[in-house]
Amino acid sequence: MANASVYAMLMVAIVLEVIGTTALQMSQQFTRLGPTVVLVVCYAAAFYCLSVTLRVIPVGIAYAIWSALGIVLISVVGLVFFRQKLDLAAIIGLALIIIGVLVVNLFSKSVSH
Repeated sequence: MANASVYAMLMVAIVLEVIGTTALQMSQQFTRLGPTVVLVVCYAAAFYCLSVTLRVIPVGIAYAIWSALGIVLISVVGLVFFRQKLDLAAIIGLALIIIGVLVVNLFSKSVSH
């Protein structure tokens, strides 16, 4: 699997995880069937996609990218769809997470480019 397609698969995994986490919020502690089904399907598909990327990307690097981008994206979803506010400290923290992912991907020799 070429590097571009591996990273595309990782992005699909991240988006599926964010959709699943959004459905988790909407499931109201698993009391609503539709969102509960969506979250189970999305999480299962997300983990499958993540597992595919581990053929090429080291697990620590893949998980760092997965978790960091997932945190940032779900924070945006919370802000936009659930009206959950982000204070200055949260915004600075999210910026540092993004910077961390960039440093790992641009400068780490652990990432296969």
